[in-house]
Amino acid sequence: MPRNPLHNIRARIAALLAAVVLMAAWTPCASAQEAPYKFDFGAELGMSGYQGEASKTLLSHPGFAFGLGVRYLPTTRWAFRGGFNVLTISGDTSDMDNVWPEGKTYSFNSTVYDLTARVEFNFFSFGIGETYKKMRRWTPYLSVGLGLTMAMCDDDTAFGPSIPMGFGFKFKLKERLNLFTEFAVIKVFNDHIDGKDLSDLATIKSSFLKNNDWYSRFTVGISYEFGKRCETCHYVD
Repeated sequence: MPRNPLHNIRARIAALLAAVVLMAAWTPCASAQEAPYKFDFGAELGMSGYQGEASKTLLSHPGFAFGLGVRYLPTTRWAFRGGFNVLTISGDTSDMDNVWPEGKTYSFNSTVYDLTARVEFNFFSFGIGETYKKMRRWTPYLSVGLGLTMAMCDDDTAFGPSIPMGFGFKFKLKERLNLFTEFAVIKVFNDHIDGKDLSDLATIKSSFLKNNDWYSRFTVGISYEFGKRCETCHYVD
């Protein structure tokens, strides 16, 4: 199979996203302040996608995605997020232009589970408060992190480390209730999340860094903040 130029594009997007988040970490944020609540718990639901040997694009064979996540909120600009996600992915080479040896076609259906740890950077101080605090009820955000992915396809089970990268938008419905939407792409360091039959079809041998699979999530979710910080704490010796 000819090399897909989108692989190089995705690699550049991944590098750019990581660089933006790292640069943001070194950018002084005068408006950043301690968040009023320490934690945030939420759920999300939406559509999944896959790109590998049996799919032209991430949206060729949409599936189902569900996730649960908890955030630690040190400031109104930053969050550390842990998540557990379940999604379905599928593919079919019969609707692709590539012709495989002996004219064979391949298809698959996988259930994917992943655990992720990510850092999120809000473009604006996210919250509701007095005007002088300069907080906003809405903000776009970027995220990047590390994860572990497990995919089950027929009798095959594949594991691999992964790098989740996302862009999203948050809106505060109330002081403690948030609505968010996110598009995330996940680079998996494994070529078997679509089953062993689809590995190395083009005789391009896979490795830890080469010829691996990608999947995506486009979700809408809701979250609730808890663990109020003490604004004025009195200590007794």
